[in-house]
This record gives sequence, C-alpha cells and structure tokens, in this order.
Amino acid sequence: MTDYAAISEELKSVLNLTGSPVAVKLAKSAEEIPEGVPEIEEATRHCRMISLAREGKIFYATDAKHQCGGGAWALGLREIGESLKTGQHYMKLGKYSSINSSRRTMETIPSLPQETYATIYAPLEKAPFVPDAVIIFARPAAMLKLAQSTLYRLGGRIYPEFSGIQSMCSDSAAYVIETGEPNFSLGCDGSRKFSGIGPDEMVAGFPAEMIEEVAENISKVSKAPGAAPVK
Repeated sequence: MTDYAAISEELKSVLNLTGSPVAVKLAKSAEEIPEGVPEIEEATRHCRMISLAREGKIFYATDAKHQCGGGAWALGLREIGESLKTGQHYMKLGKYSSINSSRRTMETIPSLPQETYATIYAPLEKAPFVPDAVIIFARPAAMLKLAQSTLYRLGGRIYPEFSGIQSMCSDSAAYVIETGEPNFSLGCDGSRKFSGIGPDEMVAGFPAEMIEEVAENISKVSKAPGAAPVK
C-alpha cells in the first residue's frame, strides 16, 4: 500500500507548501465513492474544489454539482457544450482574436471520455481512496524541484502542455490521467479568480502512479550541491 500520508508530509516539508497536495479520483459509478465521503453541498467550480481539498476538506461532486461546464466536460462528466466546441465561449470572453483561433485552441484541449460519475477530492494525506491524479499548488522554486524530481531517474526534458485556459481541469487533471505524464501549468484566469491559487503560485498535476517516486527524489534534488533553496 502506498503511504500517501508520508508522501504528503515529505512534499509539504521540503517544498514549503501552503496547504496539502490534493488527491483527485474520477469515480465511474456511485459504488466507487468511499463510505462516509459526503457530496459537496453547493454547485462549485472544479478549480475551487481543488482549493477546498487543499485546505483539508474531503468530498465528491456529481455532474450536477459542477458549476463550470468546461471543467465538467474535460473531466468526463458531460458532453462539450456547443459554445465551447465552436470557440464562441472563449471568443466572447476576449481570449482570442477570432473565432477560428478560439476553435483551434478548443480542439487541442485534453479531455477525458464521458465515463465519469463523480469527481472525488481530498488532501493527499487523508485520502480514503487511491487517487488518479495529485495536484500541487506551489511557488516557482518548488516547481523547479518537482520538475527535477521527475527527471532524476531517467533524465530527459519536460514539455509542459497549457494554453492559458482550463488549467486545473484539463492541464492538471485530464491531461495527466489520460497520458500518464506530469504537467506544469501557469494557471488560467478562471482558476486564479475562483480557485484560491496565489499570485505567486503555479500548478502541477501528477499521475498518482508516479507521486511516490517524486517524493522519494525531492529531498535528493533539494540537497544536491548547488541547489537553490526553496522558500
């Protein structure tokens, strides 16, 4: 059994995190929701749900409790809406110069198959389930150590995938669950407005299968000769 409490403590201690790494699970049916985990009371955006779990709350949310249509679509809870699909939504928000540039972007946004019954959230150290992804808010210096930790064993390079929209749902959750690759994102206007991500923070998502190795490597790269301090 993976000791998620120990992993969370190591990450929080070495990286000086504010709050907890967040465990996210996509339940395919009601039977996958752990006993005793309540449904969130009010409809909320996925990015805000991440922040609530970061603060210590444990809960699940069905499609009806997902306030943001883009997040619900990316996480496999519902079909994409016509306004999102055509690019009209982000065009109206002034994110792109033309309907085609908005549409092209939407065609590249990672999303999961429509097989999700509910999303479940918890601080990693208290998760009563095996997560699909672990999401971390951290300052750039801490993100550097997370990036170095992912490359410690095999080396190589990291190629972040983001477009400045749908950072918490697509970049940090759907992409990493679908590909099995970690991802680093700058956040987006929605997540920075609603989620609680700080102005000095970035967001990273990791497939749950690799978070133990990342935690094992974090002290090594942080104590390496010449390593910049994490503040």
